[in-house]
Amino acid sequence: MTEKFLKAMFNSSKCPVIDFNLADISQKAQKLTDKLSISGVQPKLSVKLGKKQNILIPVAEGGEYILKPQTPTFPNIPENEQCCMDIAENLNIAIPLHCLIPLKDNSLAYVVKRLDREKSIKIHQEDFAQILEQTNKYKGSVEQIGRKLKEISSAPGYDAQLFFERVILNFILGNGDAHLKNYSISYRDKDNIRLTPAYDIVCSKLVLPDEEDSAITINGKKNKLKIEDFNKLAEYLNIPLKVRYEKFENKFDAMRKIIDRSSIAKGKQQQFLEIIEERLACLRLPK
Repeated sequence: MTEKFLKAMFNSSKCPVIDFNLADISQKAQKLTDKLSISGVQPKLSVKLGKKQNILIPVAEGGEYILKPQTPTFPNIPENEQCCMDIAENLNIAIPLHCLIPLKDNSLAYVVKRLDREKSIKIHQEDFAQILEQTNKYKGSVEQIGRKLKEISSAPGYDAQLFFERVILNFILGNGDAHLKNYSISYRDKDNIRLTPAYDIVCSKLVLPDEEDSAITINGKKNKLKIEDFNKLAEYLNIPLKVRYEKFENKFDAMRKIIDRSSIAKGKQQQFLEIIEERLACLRLPK
Protein backbone atom coordinates (compact mmCIF):
# COMPACT_ATOMS: atom_id res chain seq x y z
CA MET A 1 0.00 0.00 0.00
CA THR A 2 1.35 3.40 -0.95
CA GLU A 3 1.71 6.25 1.53
CA LYS A 4 -0.82 8.23 -0.52
CA PHE A 5 -3.38 5.41 -0.20
CA LEU A 6 -2.75 4.98 3.54
CA LYS A 7 -3.25 8.72 4.04
CA ALA A 8 -6.58 8.62 2.18
CA MET A 9 -7.79 5.42 3.87
CA PHE A 10 -6.49 5.82 7.42
CA ASN A 11 -5.05 9.36 7.57
CA SER A 12 -1.76 7.73 8.52
CA SER A 13 1.54 6.87 6.84
CA LYS A 14 1.51 3.35 8.33
CA CYS A 15 -0.87 0.45 7.85
CA PRO A 16 -2.80 -0.16 11.08
CA VAL A 17 -2.49 -3.38 13.05
CA ILE A 18 -5.34 -5.76 13.89
CA ASP A 19 -4.64 -7.14 17.36
CA PHE A 20 -6.96 -10.16 17.34
CA ASN A 21 -7.15 -13.55 15.62
CA LEU A 22 -9.79 -15.05 13.37
CA ALA A 23 -10.78 -17.32 16.26
CA ASP A 24 -11.52 -14.22 18.38
CA ILE A 25 -14.10 -12.82 15.95
CA SER A 26 -17.08 -14.78 17.32
CA GLN A 27 -16.35 -13.71 20.90
CA LYS A 28 -16.00 -10.07 19.90
CA ALA A 29 -19.18 -10.34 17.85
CA GLN A 30 -21.11 -11.65 20.88
CA LYS A 31 -19.95 -8.68 22.93
CA LEU A 32 -21.39 -6.31 20.33
CA THR A 33 -24.53 -8.48 19.90
CA ASP A 34 -27.21 -6.43 18.13
CA LYS A 35 -24.63 -3.97 16.87
CA LEU A 36 -22.99 -6.65 14.71
CA SER A 37 -24.11 -6.93 11.10
CA ILE A 38 -24.07 -10.46 9.72
CA SER A 39 -24.84 -11.23 6.10
CA GLY A 40 -25.20 -14.91 5.34
CA VAL A 41 -22.26 -16.82 6.77
CA GLN A 42 -19.70 -14.02 6.73
CA PRO A 43 -19.54 -11.85 9.85
CA LYS A 44 -18.88 -8.15 9.47
CA LEU A 45 -17.28 -6.22 12.31
CA SER A 46 -17.59 -2.48 12.62
CA VAL A 47 -14.15 -1.10 13.54
CA LYS A 48 -12.52 2.25 14.14
CA LEU A 49 -8.91 3.34 14.12
CA GLY A 50 -7.25 3.73 17.51
CA LYS A 51 -4.81 6.43 16.42
CA LYS A 52 -2.42 6.31 19.38
CA GLN A 53 -1.72 2.58 18.98
CA ASN A 54 -2.52 2.54 15.22
CA ILE A 55 -4.83 -0.46 15.63
CA LEU A 56 -8.31 -1.27 14.35
CA ILE A 57 -10.72 -1.76 17.26
CA PRO A 58 -14.19 -3.43 17.09
CA VAL A 59 -16.87 -0.99 18.22
CA ALA A 60 -20.62 -0.98 18.76
CA GLU A 61 -21.02 2.62 17.61
CA GLY A 62 -18.96 5.16 15.68
CA GLY A 63 -17.33 2.64 13.36
CA GLU A 64 -15.28 4.06 10.50
CA TYR A 65 -14.65 0.80 8.62
CA ILE A 66 -16.22 -2.59 8.02
CA LEU A 67 -13.95 -5.61 8.55
CA LYS A 68 -14.77 -8.91 6.85
CA PRO A 69 -12.65 -11.87 8.00
CA GLN A 70 -12.16 -15.30 6.49
CA THR A 71 -14.98 -17.82 6.79
CA PRO A 72 -14.49 -21.60 6.86
CA THR A 73 -17.62 -22.13 4.76
CA PHE A 74 -16.32 -20.17 1.76
CA PRO A 75 -12.51 -19.80 1.80
CA ASN A 76 -10.75 -16.68 0.50
CA ILE A 77 -13.80 -14.41 0.23
CA PRO A 78 -11.77 -11.36 1.47
CA GLU A 79 -9.21 -11.88 -1.32
CA ASN A 80 -12.05 -12.40 -3.79
CA GLU A 81 -13.78 -9.15 -2.82
CA GLN A 82 -10.53 -7.18 -2.84
CA CYS A 83 -9.83 -8.37 -6.39
CA CYS A 84 -13.36 -7.62 -7.65
CA MET A 85 -13.30 -4.15 -6.15
CA ASP A 86 -9.89 -3.49 -7.70
CA ILE A 87 -11.35 -4.47 -11.10
CA ALA A 88 -14.31 -2.13 -10.52
CA GLU A 89 -11.92 0.71 -9.70
CA ASN A 90 -9.89 -0.01 -12.84
CA LEU A 91 -13.09 0.24 -14.89
CA ASN A 92 -13.83 3.69 -13.39
CA ILE A 93 -16.74 2.46 -11.31
CA ALA A 94 -16.99 4.42 -8.06
CA ILE A 95 -16.10 2.36 -4.98
CA PRO A 96 -15.08 3.08 -1.37
CA LEU A 97 -11.46 2.83 -0.23
CA HIS A 98 -10.58 -0.77 0.64
CA CYS A 99 -7.64 -3.07 1.37
CA LEU A 100 -6.56 -6.42 2.80
CA ILE A 101 -4.99 -6.40 6.28
CA PRO A 102 -3.70 -9.45 8.19
CA LEU A 103 -5.19 -10.35 11.55
CA LYS A 104 -2.89 -11.30 14.42
CA ASP A 105 -2.81 -14.90 13.09
CA ASN A 106 -1.86 -13.61 9.60
CA SER A 107 -5.20 -14.56 8.05
CA LEU A 108 -6.28 -11.81 5.66
CA ALA A 109 -9.34 -9.65 6.32
CA TYR A 110 -11.01 -7.25 3.90
CA VAL A 111 -11.34 -3.74 5.31
CA VAL A 112 -13.52 -1.13 3.60
CA LYS A 113 -14.16 2.48 4.52
CA ARG A 114 -17.79 3.10 5.42
CA LEU A 115 -19.88 4.92 2.83
CA ASP A 116 -22.22 6.42 5.43
CA ARG A 117 -19.51 8.24 7.37
CA GLU A 118 -17.56 11.33 6.42
CA LYS A 119 -15.20 12.86 8.99
CA SER A 120 -17.23 11.23 11.78
CA ILE A 121 -20.47 12.71 10.40
CA LYS A 122 -23.21 10.18 9.66
CA ILE A 123 -24.71 10.44 6.17
CA HIS A 124 -28.26 9.13 5.78
CA GLN A 125 -28.27 6.11 3.50
CA GLU A 126 -30.89 3.51 2.54
CA ASP A 127 -30.55 0.29 0.58
CA PHE A 128 -33.21 -0.75 -1.90
CA ALA A 129 -34.71 -3.39 0.37
CA GLN A 130 -35.61 -0.50 2.68
CA ILE A 131 -36.64 1.84 -0.14
CA LEU A 132 -38.89 -0.79 -1.77
CA GLU A 133 -40.13 -1.92 1.67
CA GLN A 134 -39.14 -5.49 0.87
CA THR A 135 -38.22 -7.81 3.75
CA ASN A 136 -36.79 -10.48 1.43
CA LYS A 137 -33.65 -9.07 -0.19
CA TYR A 138 -33.81 -11.71 -2.93
CA LYS A 139 -37.35 -10.83 -3.98
CA GLY A 140 -37.58 -8.14 -6.62
CA SER A 141 -36.03 -7.07 -9.89
CA VAL A 142 -33.36 -4.75 -11.21
CA GLU A 143 -36.14 -2.95 -13.08
CA GLN A 144 -37.83 -2.10 -9.75
CA ILE A 145 -34.55 -0.65 -8.47
CA GLY A 146 -34.00 1.30 -11.67
CA ARG A 147 -37.51 2.75 -11.71
CA LYS A 148 -37.33 3.84 -8.07
CA LEU A 149 -33.80 5.18 -8.51
CA LYS A 150 -34.97 7.45 -11.33
CA GLU A 151 -37.83 8.69 -9.14
CA ILE A 152 -35.57 9.51 -6.17
CA SER A 153 -32.21 10.56 -7.63
CA SER A 154 -31.31 14.20 -8.12
CA ALA A 155 -29.40 13.07 -11.25
CA PRO A 156 -31.78 10.35 -12.54
CA GLY A 157 -30.37 9.83 -16.02
CA TYR A 158 -26.75 9.65 -14.86
CA ASP A 159 -27.53 7.40 -11.90
CA ALA A 160 -29.52 5.07 -14.17
CA GLN A 161 -26.41 4.72 -16.35
CA LEU A 162 -24.21 4.05 -13.31
CA PHE A 163 -26.70 1.49 -12.02
CA PHE A 164 -26.84 -0.29 -15.38
CA GLU A 165 -23.03 -0.47 -15.46
CA ARG A 166 -22.99 -2.11 -12.02
CA VAL A 167 -25.53 -4.70 -13.12
CA ILE A 168 -23.27 -5.49 -16.10
CA LEU A 169 -20.17 -5.58 -13.87
CA ASN A 170 -21.80 -8.04 -11.47
CA PHE A 171 -22.71 -10.28 -14.39
CA ILE A 172 -19.23 -10.16 -15.94
CA LEU A 173 -17.53 -10.90 -12.61
CA GLY A 174 -19.86 -13.79 -11.78
CA ASN A 175 -21.49 -12.08 -8.81
CA GLY A 176 -24.81 -13.90 -8.51
CA ASP A 177 -25.44 -12.50 -5.03
CA ALA A 178 -26.12 -8.82 -5.88
CA HIS A 179 -29.47 -8.46 -4.10
CA LEU A 180 -31.64 -5.50 -3.08
CA LYS A 181 -29.34 -4.57 -0.19
CA ASN A 182 -26.34 -4.30 -2.51
CA TYR A 183 -27.61 -1.08 -4.07
CA SER A 184 -28.17 2.05 -1.98
CA ILE A 185 -29.10 5.72 -2.08
CA SER A 186 -27.23 8.45 -0.18
CA TYR A 187 -29.20 11.48 1.06
CA ARG A 188 -26.62 14.22 1.62
CA ASP A 189 -29.23 16.96 1.31
CA LYS A 190 -32.46 17.58 -0.59
CA ASP A 191 -30.53 18.54 -3.74
CA ASN A 192 -27.95 15.75 -3.51
CA ILE A 193 -29.72 12.38 -3.49
CA ARG A 194 -27.57 9.90 -5.35
CA LEU A 195 -26.74 6.27 -5.97
CA THR A 196 -23.88 5.33 -3.63
CA PRO A 197 -20.56 3.93 -4.85
CA ALA A 198 -20.54 0.18 -5.54
CA TYR A 199 -19.87 -2.25 -2.69
CA ASP A 200 -20.02 -5.97 -1.73
CA ILE A 201 -18.82 -7.20 -5.13
CA VAL A 202 -17.53 -10.78 -5.13
CA CYS A 203 -17.24 -13.53 -7.71
CA SER A 204 -19.74 -15.82 -5.98
CA LYS A 205 -19.49 -18.21 -8.93
CA LEU A 206 -16.02 -19.20 -7.68
CA VAL A 207 -17.44 -20.66 -4.47
CA LEU A 208 -20.95 -21.57 -5.65
CA PRO A 209 -20.53 -22.87 -9.24
CA ASP A 210 -24.24 -23.73 -9.57
CA GLU A 211 -25.47 -20.35 -8.36
CA GLU A 212 -27.91 -18.44 -10.57
CA ASP A 213 -26.62 -15.61 -12.74
CA SER A 214 -28.48 -12.94 -10.77
CA ALA A 215 -29.87 -12.73 -7.24
CA ILE A 216 -32.87 -10.70 -8.45
CA THR A 217 -34.59 -10.90 -11.82
CA ILE A 218 -33.46 -9.16 -14.99
CA ASN A 219 -36.10 -9.18 -17.72
CA GLY A 220 -38.00 -11.69 -15.58
CA LYS A 221 -35.03 -14.10 -15.37
CA LYS A 222 -32.39 -15.04 -12.82
CA ASN A 223 -30.53 -17.56 -14.96
CA LYS A 224 -29.35 -18.14 -18.53
CA LEU A 225 -29.12 -14.41 -19.06
CA LYS A 226 -28.22 -13.18 -22.53
CA ILE A 227 -27.35 -9.83 -24.08
CA GLU A 228 -30.98 -9.45 -25.15
CA ASP A 229 -32.01 -9.39 -21.47
CA PHE A 230 -29.55 -6.61 -20.68
CA ASN A 231 -30.59 -4.66 -23.77
CA LYS A 232 -34.20 -4.87 -22.58
CA LEU A 233 -33.08 -3.48 -19.23
CA ALA A 234 -31.13 -0.70 -20.97
CA GLU A 235 -34.18 0.22 -23.03
CA TYR A 236 -36.32 0.27 -19.87
CA LEU A 237 -33.80 2.64 -18.24
CA ASN A 238 -33.39 4.72 -21.43
CA ILE A 239 -29.65 4.01 -21.66
CA PRO A 240 -28.32 5.06 -25.12
CA LEU A 241 -26.91 2.19 -27.17
CA LYS A 242 -23.49 3.78 -27.63
CA VAL A 243 -22.74 4.01 -23.90
CA ARG A 244 -24.24 0.73 -22.65
CA TYR A 245 -21.17 -1.46 -22.76
CA GLU A 246 -18.25 0.77 -23.77
CA LYS A 247 -16.78 0.72 -20.25
CA PHE A 248 -16.26 -3.05 -20.55
CA GLU A 249 -14.94 -3.34 -24.11
CA ASN A 250 -11.33 -4.53 -24.61
CA LYS A 251 -10.73 -4.77 -20.85
CA PHE A 252 -9.97 -8.48 -20.45
CA ASP A 253 -6.19 -8.00 -20.30
CA ALA A 254 -6.55 -5.32 -17.63
CA MET A 255 -8.81 -7.61 -15.56
CA ARG A 256 -6.41 -10.54 -16.07
CA LYS A 257 -3.48 -8.50 -14.72
CA ILE A 258 -5.45 -7.55 -11.61
CA ILE A 259 -6.44 -11.20 -11.03
CA ASP A 260 -2.84 -12.38 -11.63
CA ARG A 261 -1.46 -10.09 -8.92
CA SER A 262 -4.34 -10.70 -6.51
CA SER A 263 -4.20 -12.91 -3.40
CA ILE A 264 -6.74 -15.34 -4.89
CA ALA A 265 -5.36 -18.91 -5.05
CA LYS A 266 -3.73 -19.63 -8.43
CA GLY A 267 -6.15 -22.42 -9.34
CA LYS A 268 -9.11 -20.16 -8.61
CA GLN A 269 -7.56 -17.35 -10.64
CA GLN A 270 -7.86 -19.44 -13.80
CA GLN A 271 -11.47 -20.29 -13.00
CA PHE A 272 -12.21 -16.61 -12.47
CA LEU A 273 -10.73 -15.73 -15.87
CA GLU A 274 -12.84 -18.43 -17.53
CA ILE A 275 -15.99 -17.01 -15.92
CA ILE A 276 -15.14 -13.53 -17.20
CA GLU A 277 -14.35 -14.82 -20.72
CA GLU A 278 -17.66 -16.68 -20.85
CA ARG A 279 -19.63 -13.62 -19.70
CA LEU A 280 -17.87 -11.26 -22.14
CA ALA A 281 -18.69 -13.68 -24.95
CA CYS A 282 -22.32 -13.80 -23.79
CA LEU A 283 -22.46 -10.01 -24.02
CA ARG A 284 -20.66 -10.11 -27.41
CA LEU A 285 -18.04 -7.73 -26.10
CA PRO A 286 -14.52 -7.57 -27.59
CA LYS A 287 -11.89 -8.81 -25.15
